Amino acid sequence: MDRYVSIAPDVKLGRDVKIFNFVNLYGCEIGDETKIGTFVEVQKGAKIGQRCKISSHTFICEGVTIEDEAFIGHAVMFINDRDPYSVNADGTMKTGEDWECVPTRVCRRASIGSNATILCGVTIGERALVAAGAVVTKDVPAETIVAGNPARPIGPRPAQNE
Repeated sequence: MDRYVSIAPDVKLGRDVKIFNFVNLYGCEIGDETKIGTFVEVQKGAKIGQRCKISSHTFICEGVTIEDEAFIGHAVMFINDRDPYSVNADGTMKTGEDWECVPTRVCRRASIGSNATILCGVTIGERALVAAGAVVTKDVPAETIVAGNPARPIGPRPAQNE
């Protein structure tokens, strides 16, 4: 780690985690042997499993859980608020108590392509594949490929070559 990485004292880092420059981590958990690319932010309450790859320019917000061996492509954006506002009805600035964090789950060995947007409250099933640029608005079944805006199933994900 070097001076271009910001890791708050409340971050729980597993063994042999690799973190590249210009990363911001606070209040999160990162599992063993996971790689975090350049220009990634992981917010408080987010959990990333073991042996994951988080590619550059990705935003992982509060409420996101990424299970073991998942792949997150470049510039993937997670969202955790169904109806965001900067102010309350009376015009006062919203605080952490004025909104509901809606959790999202990425299951084991799922893959999310570059520039995908993942709306809150969804589960991306085990070994599912979200195509690059897709906008995920609903749950993705295990071992299914989804693509488009909104993302729709386009077929089964083939077995991984071993």
